[in-house]
Amino acid sequence: MLERERTSLTGQTIATPSRLADRIGSIYSKMLLHPVYRFLLLLAGAPVNAIVGIVYLYRRKRSDNRELRRSLERELLESGRRDRILSEVKEQLIRKHQFFNQQASPQQIEQEAERIAAEKFKEELERQVEAHLERHRQTRVTFAETFRKLSGSPAFLALSFVPGVLMYALIGIYGNAYVKYVLERLAQTVFVIFGVAVLVFTILYISPLDPAANILGETATNEQIAAFNKLYGLDQPYLVQLWDTLRGILTFDLGKSFAGNEDVTAAIANKFPVTFTLTLISTVVAVLIALPIGIISATRPNSFFDYTFMFIALLGLSIPNFWQGLILILNFSIKLHWLPATYNPQNALSILMPVVVLGTGLTAAVARMTRSSTLEVIHEDYITTAKAKGLSGRRVLWKHAVGNALIPIITVIGLQFGSMLGGSAVTEKVFNINGIGNYIVDKQFIPDIPAIMGGVVYTAIAISVVNVLIDIWYAFIDPRIRSKMKQY
Repeated sequence: MLERERTSLTGQTIATPSRLADRIGSIYSKMLLHPVYRFLLLLAGAPVNAIVGIVYLYRRKRSDNRELRRSLERELLESGRRDRILSEVKEQLIRKHQFFNQQASPQQIEQEAERIAAEKFKEELERQVEAHLERHRQTRVTFAETFRKLSGSPAFLALSFVPGVLMYALIGIYGNAYVKYVLERLAQTVFVIFGVAVLVFTILYISPLDPAANILGETATNEQIAAFNKLYGLDQPYLVQLWDTLRGILTFDLGKSFAGNEDVTAAIANKFPVTFTLTLISTVVAVLIALPIGIISATRPNSFFDYTFMFIALLGLSIPNFWQGLILILNFSIKLHWLPATYNPQNALSILMPVVVLGTGLTAAVARMTRSSTLEVIHEDYITTAKAKGLSGRRVLWKHAVGNALIPIITVIGLQFGSMLGGSAVTEKVFNINGIGNYIVDKQFIPDIPAIMGGVVYTAIAISVVNVLIDIWYAFIDPRIRSKMKQY
């Protein structure tokens, strides 16, 4: 008998081919339990799975499990077990209809009882088969068990590696919890991005606005409008236009905008960094201010400091961005002449007011969440235990409380960051910032479909990437998530 494992000179356990085959078979069996992974597994290793299927059918035909099932089924029927199940189910159905005052004919009750009794009888039969196999130390012939037996042969693994390389790569990914977690999040991101693209395109397609009439003007003839629609493919059916748009997203080529005939991809590449930079600076500043305020408020609940800062945070959540921006321009630009009213990349002072406007709401939300999350954590039993061991209050706070309170705080920061990234159009309009939000607002009333699609899709990409990074961060700071990752 081959050894399952051997020890190296350093004392570390080295996996032998037999152990590797067992692991591959175990992962294969787990993947078959998940519908999505089962489909991908069978598709990626179609040639290998075809061979496994043939061997499985041959083994099943030779197996006595079918004869055992027939024998046990015959015994159960002869003992009257099925009739008893049918009688019990029928009685339960009658009581249920009487309790709920439901009218049901005897024929309906009979049909429903027959269906339920058949399912219960089948379940009991399967339990009897499993119990018999367990008692006699027999292995049930299944597709997964057949692959496990075949994978125990080095010759099978060697011959099946080339035709099944994609399948074995998928098995390797599934076997690594961290890699699987990251790739699943990336796959979800791709579906979200294309889902957003389809939804936005559909809304624009059914919009009553006519791009050709809006751009060419009221004096445009029908021939000119028809030529415009033909030039940009607007005369094509919905599915054709949708496919062209999705293909453009995949190839990063969204074509030319209707107004100005500029390359949409280049325009997005120039404008998106402006919005992203503004949002990133606002987020960093807001977090640096909000976290200390929230933590101090949580450690001094119901104090003057707590009431004051939470009141200010509530005001920050209540102030509309556009109104706050106009007030700042009126006071600091028009009256005091301290700051420029519009954004200029060459002037660092011009970014101060947009950062304040965008960061106010985020600061308030993060401060309130930090306070509530920290308050909830510091009353947990493990915090009391840490204090009882003699640890200082500061060490308990920063090492045990804040770390465990970060999960909901990170969630709020991520959601707010995405909201600011996609919803800073008003702020960009107020301060005349040439960003992606301003760009989409200018194009939506035409509607300039390529330009709008470019802005929305690339905003969705940025938001999705941020959410993926947050999900990955969860896995590293929360041991509960790491435990769940390894279980499924």
